[in-house]
Amino acid sequence: MSFPMLAIGMVLASLLLSAGVVRLAIGYAHRRGMLDHPGYRRSHVLPTPRGGGIGVVAAVLATVPACLLLLPAAWPVTLVAGLAAAFVLVALVGWLDDHRSLPVLPRFGVQLLAAALFSGLLLGTGPSWWWWWPLLVVAGAWSVNLHNFMDGIDGLLAQQGVFVATGLAVLAGLAGQPALSTACVCTATACGGFWCYNRSPARIFMGDVGSGSLGLLLFMLIAMLWRTEHRLLWPALILCSAFVTDASLTLLSRMQRGRRWYHAHREHLYQWMVRKGCSHSGGVARYLGWNLLVALPLAAASLFVPGMALPFCVVAYLAAAATWLALKRRLLRRNLHKVRHVAT
Repeated sequence: MSFPMLAIGMVLASLLLSAGVVRLAIGYAHRRGMLDHPGYRRSHVLPTPRGGGIGVVAAVLATVPACLLLLPAAWPVTLVAGLAAAFVLVALVGWLDDHRSLPVLPRFGVQLLAAALFSGLLLGTGPSWWWWWPLLVVAGAWSVNLHNFMDGIDGLLAQQGVFVATGLAVLAGLAGQPALSTACVCTATACGGFWCYNRSPARIFMGDVGSGSLGLLLFMLIAMLWRTEHRLLWPALILCSAFVTDASLTLLSRMQRGRRWYHAHREHLYQWMVRKGCSHSGGVARYLGWNLLVALPLAAASLFVPGMALPFCVVAYLAAAATWLALKRRLLRRNLHKVRHVAT
């Protein structure tokens, strides 16, 4: 089978398999009582099944390793096997957590193990592996958790997965990496198949099985892109700026105030938006607006002006941080005004 036909077949299979498995997961979650009920720390108002991310997991496992092994510019078998094993580890612990809440430390330990396994295989035995390996492990574990933190309103994480994976596919294609590029497209279509059931009003939530494994997968794809051409790291990071900024600044603000940062909460920017009257679809549209109007142009600029790639990345994150702070202050002022109005 020719490369274009095989690539198209993989992409279509990813989309259809994801959507099909998510549809089955809705019935499974109802039978097993896997429902997220409304509460103080949640942004939905109706009991909703969770665990729909198993569709993304199934689609990725069926297509991404095959793309990386069978298409032009194929990757080593050991690395692809490590990617699949790491992905399964995080997905499995997430699937168990969706059925019955697991302690934090065992989950985090599995995430570190998965990131360490993949990172070690990616770096090999090069002269500087000992320096990059711990940095990659921390980055991988953080990617798992930040995507889990950002999975809180209908369609947001699925939309981000489509956007970032599509952007990575373009970067990989320009770098002469058809196998990696098609694997990224399959990741995007896997997220798209889930989005069909998760867009507002959501029929099912992703759950830890999907959010954690997707976070690890995006990290691994970016790391592979970085390993191919180091300069591609900067546009890739710019594409992720909305999620990385919101999750990181929220975590830092909670730690600064002495909060238990690892506990569930409603302090991310998207959660504040919904709490103050913005609809789920409206909140998701604002993140999409950032991605298309700010992140995408800056990522393109960093790609086509390589000497300015790092400054463009810094500008993207400074702008994201300024936007986050401005919107948070605006929402807080609105909240104080409402409290005073009620008090009087």
